Amino acid sequence: MAIRSYRPYTPSRREMTNTTFEEITTRTPLKSLLTKKMNTGGRNNQGVITTRHIGGGNKRRYRLIDFRRNKDGVIGTIATIEYDPFRNAYISLVNYADGEKRYILSPKDLPVGGKIVSGEQVDIKTGNAMPLAKIPEGTFVHNVELTPGRGGQMARAAGSSVQILGQEGKYVTLRLTSGEVRKVLGTCRATVGVVGNEEYNLINFGKAGKSRWLNIRPAVAGSRMNPTDHPHGGGSGKTPIGRDAPRTPWGKRSQGVKTRKRKKASSRLIIRRINDK
Repeated sequence: MAIRSYRPYTPSRREMTNTTFEEITTRTPLKSLLTKKMNTGGRNNQGVITTRHIGGGNKRRYRLIDFRRNKDGVIGTIATIEYDPFRNAYISLVNYADGEKRYILSPKDLPVGGKIVSGEQVDIKTGNAMPLAKIPEGTFVHNVELTPGRGGQMARAAGSSVQILGQEGKYVTLRLTSGEVRKVLGTCRATVGVVGNEEYNLINFGKAGKSRWLNIRPAVAGSRMNPTDHPHGGGSGKTPIGRDAPRTPWGKRSQGVKTRKRKKASSRLIIRRINDK
């Protein structure tokens, strides 16, 4: 994958970069694996804004992705590599030997025509899916489950992966990209390899309009508002927030406060957190 820059014939083109999409093999998705996804504009069923900075955007159809990878023992062939408007990773259309077709996250270095398979006893090859307990130490995987059978929840973004550190009893120790080290049940499944499109983080939108295409509305800093609109507002010129700690628009502390539930089942499986030295 390569990054494309533009000749600055307008101010917005000067800093804009984009991918060359050289890995994409088709622009037409499979209709049977498409579904509608309504744009809520950040509002709930009563019309109240519950998530700010959402609205507008181009119309999109959601691609049904196979995160479970539970089609065991049937060899699949990568038919196409496609763009997905709902994620920064590419997706691959898999044609299975029994005639079924599914979309999966496109792994790095898995071209069109490549073979994949999932199951308990399969080769350690890019694109193959199996339980974590069957994958050797040091292997990089993605689309990792947290609950057996639920489908992958970790390492699904472009260029992301998780490294297997070892196995202790029924748990497998993983190191996440963030630096967190945690345990996951060995019966949870994962896909061998790294998610493709790893240079996505080098893309520069170049203009505010491109964010609006992606359903992102402008965000205004609280210090630029009036005191009636935000606790950080008011004052003449650029002034400090004037509070004991940064606050949300509703007056609650926004930094230094733990929000994770202490009794959450997965909390006890975290060995090393992101902020631990």
